[in-house]
Amino acid sequence: MPTRKLVIDGDSWEVRPTGFVTQYDADECGIAFVRRSGTSYEMRVTRFCPDRRGTDAAIAACDDAALRELFARTQPTDTAPEGGYQL
Repeated sequence: MPTRKLVIDGDSWEVRPTGFVTQYDADECGIAFVRRSGTSYEMRVTRFCPDRRGTDAAIAACDDAALRELFARTQPTDTAPEGGYQL
């Protein structure tokens, strides 16, 4: 899936699947929101239920408002398996 771009509070974030799925395979998957600034970046992650379309198609079908709602539920990578529990 091509990376989606989203502006939240004046910052540009890339939105993409993390590749992480729960034990039920397709029940939930991880979504990463990445903000880049020079050589540094910030990544926040959340879970998403992709429905029967699959992860890429479900994220592509989300409008900006739905992605902003998902962003509001994100957590930093040091508290998530997608980020390896690292800063």
